[in-house]
Amino acid sequence: MTTGERFERAVEIMHRLRAPGGCPWDREQTLDTITKYTVEETYEVLEAIAERDWAELPGELGDLLLQVLFYAEMAGEDGHFSIDTVLETLSEKLVRRHPHVFGEVEAATAGEVLKNWEAIKKQERAQRLPLPSQERTYWKRPRSLRCWLL
Repeated sequence: MTTGERFERAVEIMHRLRAPGGCPWDREQTLDTITKYTVEETYEVLEAIAERDWAELPGELGDLLLQVLFYAEMAGEDGHFSIDTVLETLSEKLVRRHPHVFGEVEAATAGEVLKNWEAIKKQERAQRLPLPSQERTYWKRPRSLRCWLL
């Protein structure tokens, strides 16, 4: 089975869990009710990395990927976007933020790459109008994460 086929299988499983006749617990979840699990799964990934627990890390990364599939499935049900949108957005962002690989910009060191990356992110942020809700959610993040983001 190819990587793409494995990914499609996971997407199909998530769809079935949320479909009529699927799992009652999964069907009851909303974008808001699973956020706590996203935080929990993120910390479990970080813990497995810190402990270099190579046996546990694939499962924890899978749990984190499940969260992405869950959000995309629910967003698709509401007509907002699908996992395809998530993947396309990611690919476009990676290409856009790596002009030293996919474009004409030169960056010989990791420092130069980071400088370009931050400049691109700043330009992207300037093109988006911040919504008041986006500003409010920043302050709901854990203090340690807010400090790290600054």
